[in-house]
Amino acid sequence: DASSTPGFKTVESGDMVLIPDLSTGFIDPFFQHHTLSFLCNIAEADTKKPFHRDPRYIATIAEEYLASTGIASESRWGPEFEYYIFDAVEFRNDSFYSYFKINSDEAQWSNYLDEGKQDGYQLFNHRGYHAAPPYDELHNIRSETVKVMEDCGIPVKYHHHEVGSSGQVEIEVVMGKLPRMADTVILGKYIIKMVAKKYGKTATFMPKPLYDEPGTGMHFHQHLFKNDKPLFFDKTGYGGLSQIAQSYVAGLLKHAPALTGLTNPSTNSYKRLIPGFEAPVALFFSLGNRSSAIRIPKYATEPETKRIEYRPPDATCNPHLAMSAMLLAGIDGIQQNLDLTKEGFGPFDVNLFDPENSHILKSIKSIPSSLDSALDYLRADTDFLKAGNVFNDDIIGAWIEYKYTKDYLQNRNRPTPYEYLLYYGI
Repeated sequence: DASSTPGFKTVESGDMVLIPDLSTGFIDPFFQHHTLSFLCNIAEADTKKPFHRDPRYIATIAEEYLASTGIASESRWGPEFEYYIFDAVEFRNDSFYSYFKINSDEAQWSNYLDEGKQDGYQLFNHRGYHAAPPYDELHNIRSETVKVMEDCGIPVKYHHHEVGSSGQVEIEVVMGKLPRMADTVILGKYIIKMVAKKYGKTATFMPKPLYDEPGTGMHFHQHLFKNDKPLFFDKTGYGGLSQIAQSYVAGLLKHAPALTGLTNPSTNSYKRLIPGFEAPVALFFSLGNRSSAIRIPKYATEPETKRIEYRPPDATCNPHLAMSAMLLAGIDGIQQNLDLTKEGFGPFDVNLFDPENSHILKSIKSIPSSLDSALDYLRADTDFLKAGNVFNDDIIGAWIEYKYTKDYLQNRNRPTPYEYLLYYGI
């Protein structure tokens, strides 16, 4: 019954079917009895034709379009799983009662609570990056998560504690093809949440669950190959990037304001995308600069590993739609032969948030600062998405309408506890 799924069909024409993709099969480790699980394609119930709003179908069409252009035969992707693991979370939202409450044994504040563990090993704010035990209390959970991911067919590069001192962690997976890596995001999030639950904890991919703590993104590493030949490497180019790679980057940055409507589709996303906390709000690229929207990892020095990292997205996105849109933006940059420097996208190898570089920062465009603004940019910049009939007006319009009415307006219309703190006594 597709009418029960937001963004799909209406009540009067709601029948569709799920067709298992046998290549995605895995033994689900979280059920009491042996269970073989699959990801599925969505099809019309009568004709069995692919449903045009199915995100997996859209990702498949995007990859086929890439091959049809002759630019490359495939794209390869590597999402970073950043998230928080909390010991307890409570929240409630009624017309007369609204709150959330979080407990993290790792956090500095835990030392001051009666229910805290009080063993003296709390992390200081923003000091969690690559913390080691006993300060990192989540190593074993991450290790088990990685083992389960690999048992389910997801190769992993590494895991570590992140900057956030209240349980922020990261797992990075081995790069692979679209749409398989979009499937990996779906399955990976499921595994992460279930392993945390097994340990009596809870995992969240909210971009900004805590005020004054680092936000959580989902950076996407990406590069192109043609018949297994890497296309992004040129030892004479800036950061080792080829001209194709630089035009791809220019396409991403040119369309970034519109992309955020798909890559950052929650109101909470824009509580992360503020200057500071290494937030990638400035639309430029750089070699290793973590304040840039696009970073070229310094350690990726070989042709096969040379890639770019697009940093604005977060895990509230639909990965199949977001990755397809990013690919289309990059293709558009290549087809238009966009020049990064002429477009004003850098490179800038300085800290743009340092006061002495404020004149540079003022000249650089920024990510939209709110969901409604991002949706406006998306509405105004759709031609690149419709190349190859990957997206169409129906899909884009339905997405914008749903996100505006069900996300943006629902949050805008509700008072928050902080507004009471500011305004109640006026």
